[in-house]
Amino acid sequence: MSAVIDPQPSARTEPPASRDGGRRRVIAMSVWSVAFVAGWLGIGLPTDPVYAFFWIWAGTIAWNSARPWRSHLRFARDWVPVVLLLVAYNLSRGFAYHDGTIPHAYELILADRLMFGWATGGEVPTVWLQQHLYRPEVHWWDVLVSWVYFSHFVAALAAAAVLWMRERSRWAAFMRRWAFLCASGLVTYFLYPAAPPWWAAQNGLLEEVARISTRGWKAFGMHGAGNLLNAGQLASNPVAAMPSLHTAFALFVVLFFLRSVRRRWWPLLLAYPLAMTFTLVYSGEHYVIDVLVGWAYVGLTFLVVGLAERWWARRRARRTPTEPPAVQAAPAEPPAVPATR
Repeated sequence: MSAVIDPQPSARTEPPASRDGGRRRVIAMSVWSVAFVAGWLGIGLPTDPVYAFFWIWAGTIAWNSARPWRSHLRFARDWVPVVLLLVAYNLSRGFAYHDGTIPHAYELILADRLMFGWATGGEVPTVWLQQHLYRPEVHWWDVLVSWVYFSHFVAALAAAAVLWMRERSRWAAFMRRWAFLCASGLVTYFLYPAAPPWWAAQNGLLEEVARISTRGWKAFGMHGAGNLLNAGQLASNPVAAMPSLHTAFALFVVLFFLRSVRRRWWPLLLAYPLAMTFTLVYSGEHYVIDVLVGWAYVGLTFLVVGLAERWWARRRARRTPTEPPAVQAAPAEPPAVPATR
């Protein structure tokens, strides 16, 4: 599976800045880190796309503080359309649900029971996991779950920011695939509105299921860390469970970079989408079938966008005129030598 297919030669976004000993970068990143922690504790973790873009942009400015401002403004110019698309995506998900919507739930419950009922006593994995792991007090795995869940909102954006700074052609390839994945998921939400386990439990289709994706931060007294995330959950589309774009994003980011990483690091990278899968199933956000379909969407994304890029490259090659080979001039005849008498 090819992660990057781009007909254009790779090029850095900006020429490397002059070295200043690293002191300026250390100071700038320290200031950014302190400001980020203060914003995190006071406002909440950056789960809103506009808020997340602000912190990512500020981080790139701090990291490359020696570069001229035109470089930082170029970042904003390239990313504003991306942020607007993410905002439109978040808003449009709500249109897939209204008071008359009857979400799909029975078939999802049935699918999980058929796949895992033999090991869970006939329960769906979410119910089985919460029966064995969920307690009134917060444990270390609840903290891990909250952080893994939060990473969904920043991992793809942070990876794209690094790509933009290092190699803009790969950033463009990343964005094409990410946009296709988001669009595919959004279309499915309209065509097949599906409810998550916590919704099914609230409506009597499952045993009691707690929505516990953000409870881990309370163990450290960080009650405001999930303010934006909790508000977003209340306003989010409750029938956007199929496919799980949380696990789709996690697998997408890993696969995009997998071929450029040494194989000894592959197990560590692939552990991320598996950790996201556990997080979503345990916290009541998704069924396992949602996850599997989300992974299938990732494979479809790489296949379709890769084929489209190769078609576009061939089309451009046909439209580009080729210069005919130069015609060599015939050698001039030597001048006639007058005859001597």
